[in-house]
Amino acid sequence: MTEPRTISLTVNGELLNGEAAPRMLLADFLRDVLMKTGTHVGCEHGVCGACTVIVDGMAARSCLMFAVQAEGVEILTVEGLADGEALHPLQKLFSEYRALQCGFCTPGMLMTAIDLVENNDSLSEEDIKIGMSAALCRCTGYEGIIKAVTSYAEQVYDKPEKGEKDNG
Repeated sequence: MTEPRTISLTVNGELLNGEAAPRMLLADFLRDVLMKTGTHVGCEHGVCGACTVIVDGMAARSCLMFAVQAEGVEILTVEGLADGEALHPLQKLFSEYRALQCGFCTPGMLMTAIDLVENNDSLSEEDIKIGMSAALCRCTGYEGIIKAVTSYAEQVYDKPEKGEKDNG
């Protein structure tokens, strides 16, 4: 089974198809076949988190997943965060808190933070520090990253539930 397969998946809300050999990694498929180059490849061992994407609502290391495993799934990459030219609130906070320097880890940091905040009901600063330790940065010292994610979590958790009135 070394013949390439056609894979159909939804990436950033768009149904896409591409050819992948059985052992092609999802990171390589996203970057080289689908041209979603925002997903960075760092260690290729699942340690650094630079390749993190959201697969069916949960963070996944795209360097540890074969492209063929993504058949029929929904993937959110860093390119899918912005709404046209309008940055995602977390992207704005990363800029505001200077949570990036070289930028190599930033896509993985953003996707890790999205997963952390959106898959939890509340987070303490300590929870955020622990959760964000899943993505490595060699430049920032994490202070700005933690502040940005904490601010984003406060925004998300402060929103009224569907059907609730915002009395603010």
